[in-house]
Amino acid sequence: MFRRRESVPFSFVAEADRFRSNVTPPPRPRSTVSERAGRVLVGLAVVAGLVGSLLLGLPALGPEQAPSHTQQTEAAHKR
Repeated sequence: MFRRRESVPFSFVAEADRFRSNVTPPPRPRSTVSERAGRVLVGLAVVAGLVGSLLLGLPALGPEQAPSHTQQTEAAHKR
């Protein structure tokens, strides 16, 4: 058998496929009611912010209406 020329910290990388673990990770803990409620509230706040900004921004994005009468200064009337 030949020796590898890699240094010691990197020698395990090439042989990593040989060592498989049969240990399963522990199951994830279930989220509590307060955690779920917090996630729902954060989601609702984000959606409400997006809807609010859309409602407030739509008038600014609409086409400009021509005013029915123009305002003139008093100096323009005295000319």
